[in-house]
Amino acid sequence: MTEIEVKIKISSLPDLRKKLEELGAEIIKDRYFEDNTLYDFKHQELRQKKSALRLRKINKKCFLTFKGPPLKSRSFKIREEYETEVKNEKQTKKILKKIGLKATFTYSKFRTVFKFQRVKLFIDETPIGNFIEIEGKQSDIVKVARQLGYSRRDFIKKDYIQLLLEAQTEKTKEKKTNLSP
Repeated sequence: MTEIEVKIKISSLPDLRKKLEELGAEIIKDRYFEDNTLYDFKHQELRQKKSALRLRKINKKCFLTFKGPPLKSRSFKIREEYETEVKNEKQTKKILKKIGLKATFTYSKFRTVFKFQRVKLFIDETPIGNFIEIEGKQSDIVKVARQLGYSRRDFIKKDYIQLLLEAQTEKTKEKKTNLSP
């Protein structure tokens, strides 16, 4: 399946929640915690192809997801995505290891899922701030973003790994800059 989405940095989570309520967005899944682990081969073949293999744990459920390379788009993150629920996390990890994959990156977040008009909305609370992901057809994404007070200028195509690594790099630069001789 092709996934089309954008991320938008949220300045005020309470204000966004209020706006979603006013617009009549329906909560599909209330706030929950998820652990995400990316897997790759020794020489990072998946990363080099701009693809990703993720094992996501939500409570006792696990989902294995493959994401293909992003398609060209100015404003949207568009990529093939295949996901399946796996029943046994330990066995899945053993299988991944046996075929030469290893965990390369882990991140966690809280997520709340909404349905509004013809899009899905995901509010993500991460260590680097709060974001809303809007997933659906491009025209629907733009329409809903406008209703929430955002424009294409606010759209972020980067994934959380890129954003987390950038934040980590910035933090390292700040520490180096603030060192006294």
